[in-house]
Amino acid sequence: MGLQDDGPGPDAGADAESAPLALKILVAGGFGAGKTTLVGSVSEIRPLRTEELLSQAGELVDDTGGVGRKTTTTVAMDFGRITIRAGLSLYLFGTPGQDRFWFLWDELSQGALGAVVLADTRRLEDCFPAVDYFEHRRIPFVVAVNCFTGARRYGADEVARALDLEQGTPVVLCDARDKDSGKEVLVRLVEYAGRVHTARLLESVGPPTGPH
Repeated sequence: MGLQDDGPGPDAGADAESAPLALKILVAGGFGAGKTTLVGSVSEIRPLRTEELLSQAGELVDDTGGVGRKTTTTVAMDFGRITIRAGLSLYLFGTPGQDRFWFLWDELSQGALGAVVLADTRRLEDCFPAVDYFEHRRIPFVVAVNCFTGARRYGADEVARALDLEQGTPVVLCDARDKDSGKEVLVRLVEYAGRVHTARLLESVGPPTGPH
């Protein structure tokens, strides 16, 4: 005798509310800004990396000024996962930083809740393309200033002005090597992106109308 489908039971709503939620987050920024490091430091699983050694041929297209010790580069993406709280996990996709890999960004950004743009104050201009990309596609993002040893320290307001960010875009300081610091960046992004998406939803619905 087969099982009869009588439709959703009385606990269906409760089950839906308690169902685990997984959100897609992009980690972007310039070459050598710390994207792979951030994903690796916060991921609770062994991160997937697609790094290759920098080659002599790449010297013509990869600007390594300020990051002379960097010996590898991401050629596709980094991937990791972190549980923010019970029932909420983030899937992290680190984007490649070089222009020649930008064709991957459109695929990676599909379905993303938001993004972290990592900034290095020694090469602040390198994160302009990522900022422009997310602003033009209306993907909420936060700028996370990776505080490298020996780099000049700037305040959040200074960075926001230098990058000409839209009003309200959060700027936070972080250490991409530190798990707790990276997690704080992600929490800030989820909170900000949630507010942005909620505001857009309410705007699309429009103001409530009274009885006619």
